[in-house]
Amino acid sequence: MKNSSNLASRIIMYLVLGFVVIISAFPIIWIIVSSFKTNSEILSGPFTLPSSFSLDGYIKAWQIAQFPIIYKNSFIIAILSTAISLVIFSLAAYVIAKYNFKGKNVLYSLFVLTLLVPSMARVQPIMRLIFALHLYDTKTALVLVYSTMGMATCLFVLRGTFMSIPTEFSEAARVEGTGFLRTFFLINLPLAKTGMATSGTLLFLGNWNEYYYAMMLTSKVSSRTVPFAITMFNGQFSFSYPGMFAALTLAMLPALVVYAIFQEQVAASLVASGIKG
Repeated sequence: MKNSSNLASRIIMYLVLGFVVIISAFPIIWIIVSSFKTNSEILSGPFTLPSSFSLDGYIKAWQIAQFPIIYKNSFIIAILSTAISLVIFSLAAYVIAKYNFKGKNVLYSLFVLTLLVPSMARVQPIMRLIFALHLYDTKTALVLVYSTMGMATCLFVLRGTFMSIPTEFSEAARVEGTGFLRTFFLINLPLAKTGMATSGTLLFLGNWNEYYYAMMLTSKVSSRTVPFAITMFNGQFSFSYPGMFAALTLAMLPALVVYAIFQEQVAASLVASGIKG
């Protein structure tokens, strides 16, 4: 009786998991398959397979949206802003986790509470600052803005990671006369690689997929990123669905690859940060 009950529970669990996988994967598969169709095939049968796999959508995406330029912009902006954020946020999280000073908990709470600030409330100050620095329509503007995004999440993840590292390592380094930066970079940072991988993944995905500031702070293709390229297929008299789906596929690929590589670190680090935090 007990074995049959366990078997039924496992069957139900697998059915639920299978349903979740299908629901999650279906939109991605549909977009990829649709990118190989023609406009008429998409309009006549959106959920059917293409009669012949056509690359016209990818050719249009490469030409209309100028993907070589936009892809390069996105990689430069996403990688630079992620690297800058990781250095700054990891140092801040390390100090909050390992040092005691007056107002530490209040400061950390203020950092986390930035999650509650609506994005629209930050637009005007950011726009005024970018114009004052004469950085409008430059990749530098997006790098600076993106470097400040994801602060609360990264501090939460990295603080929990650094708290899980025994303080004996840092104390032994201080006894040996090792300075703050050497202790951080040579001892604590290598031990926090799971949290760093998680934070880097979340930051990169957020920076790669960001659309609003890319639209507000740029006006030329030479500065714009991949999410904005998807809007270039809506013409006045026509709509290139294959081109749009091809652009969506090209936009998804880096994010899917990055998350597939670091998914285990992301899951493990978030669980550990939730326990320690």
